[in-house]
Amino acid sequence: MRVIVSRLDPNSSMRLQTSGHMGIVTFDRPDRRNALTQSMWKQLEDWCTSLPPKVELFILRGGGREFTAGSDIKEFATLSQSQANQAFEQMERAISTVENLDIPTVAVVNGPAYGAGFVLTLACDLRIGSQYASFGMPVGKLGITLQPPFIERMISHLGPSRTKEMVYTAKRYDAQTALQIGLLNELTTEERLDERAFEVARSILGQSKASTSAVKRSVRSVLTEEHPKVGDWVDEFDFLEGVRAFNEKRSAHFR
Repeated sequence: MRVIVSRLDPNSSMRLQTSGHMGIVTFDRPDRRNALTQSMWKQLEDWCTSLPPKVELFILRGGGREFTAGSDIKEFATLSQSQANQAFEQMERAISTVENLDIPTVAVVNGPAYGAGFVLTLACDLRIGSQYASFGMPVGKLGITLQPPFIERMISHLGPSRTKEMVYTAKRYDAQTALQIGLLNELTTEERLDERAFEVARSILGQSKASTSAVKRSVRSVLTEEHPKVGDWVDEFDFLEGVRAFNEKRSAHFR
């Protein structure tokens, strides 16, 4: 792949590259399983709102054998409840910005996509994964109370019962199951994953832009409903206890 433009944020370990008509964002924090900090969520939002005009397709991928484990829980350990809610609002703004791009979007998943990282894949139009892809929403271990924007995306792909089960039991879907239930559009090998993603991207770019834009607008119009008022994303006690337990590598003691 010939990189024409590359922008790297050294503080957040993510990069945006453009090649031809493709824009490609890579999360690259191997020591933290590609977990996203608040600054990374903000950077993703900013990149999406200022993509070069020539970019007609957007790809999200993780470096190594991860997509992203979601938000950085170690960072959350330093936040108050109010600050944590603000952090979740930033996550939602970034995810919504990806979701509302007028161009096709593809998530390339070569490992775990958990929490907000899972919802980020759901905000993309297509998901292509390797045998190492997996999806989960382990918020019950952290006292996070999912709000309607996240839940709506999960229900649209999983249905109400599977959405509840995923949170109730911290269930995770492996790659084969994800393909069977429609979380993945395609499953390929790790060796062919990027190659296949670019094949799909080139195929999309070969279609009528009017057609792809129209179907994206129409699907969004059919699915979009007014959200109820968004409340707090976290329970004060359970969230603080869950974050402490996570970072102290112990079982949480919830109310």
